[in-house]
Amino acid sequence: MQALINLMEQSQVLAAVIGLIILMMLEQAHPFFDFFNGSLKEKSKHLLANMALGLTNVLIISVFFVGTWLWASNWAYEHQFGILNWLGMPAWAHTIGAIFLMDFWMYLWHVINHKIPFLWRFHRVHHADDKMDVTTASRFHTGEIIFSSGLRIGVILLIGLYLWELLLYETLMFAVVQFHHADIALPEKADKILRAIIVTPAMHKVHHSRWQPETDSNYSSLFSFWDRIGKTFRLHNPLKTLHIGLDEFDRSEDKKVKGLFTMPFRKGNPKENKE
Repeated sequence: MQALINLMEQSQVLAAVIGLIILMMLEQAHPFFDFFNGSLKEKSKHLLANMALGLTNVLIISVFFVGTWLWASNWAYEHQFGILNWLGMPAWAHTIGAIFLMDFWMYLWHVINHKIPFLWRFHRVHHADDKMDVTTASRFHTGEIIFSSGLRIGVILLIGLYLWELLLYETLMFAVVQFHHADIALPEKADKILRAIIVTPAMHKVHHSRWQPETDSNYSSLFSFWDRIGKTFRLHNPLKTLHIGLDEFDRSEDKKVKGLFTMPFRKGNPKENKE
């Protein structure tokens, strides 16, 4: 089992790197918003700042959480604890159920990050990117990653999740997350067909709008139907008129690595007035 987990971790990293390279090439060839006006220097600065956060988070997860997730998974299996184990599902159904339940949790967690001001302070680092592209998929504050990784221990126990199922879900989910953050657009008909199942660029761009009613919509990560079920689905037409980012964090310091790490501890977001 450990060999399988190691293989899946390596495959997860490889898939993320391949996805990053392919989508960056597509962005360069056919950008939708063309935030960088063809400037490789500006795009490189943006990439380095976002990936500094992403790589920090990967390191923290690997060192502090993967072992704990493995323990939780093994304990749930040994004690036949968790929803999927209580249902006595066959292996194939267990895996499908694990993917759906994890994705439902991700939807709920995303909503919570928008509704609770303290958590929004960390999540807004992701939304403050006014030049959203594939690298934005890795731009999450380390505090948010620590909170979500800690809570995931309980989620693994509650669902009765195997660690390899979690790794499989994260590989699928992150591929879609990279895809829908990329500065690309599909033909409307193709996007409409795909968004019946998964989150697409046209759908997720709305979530990164500066207008709060749009920011507080389209929370899904992998499967798009959670937003329809939760009545949080929204589109914006024409998409070219959408304004991405947060008004409160447009300064040059907000785009640097130091600014990203310190953003949760600085005032400025209207949502904090609810506290």
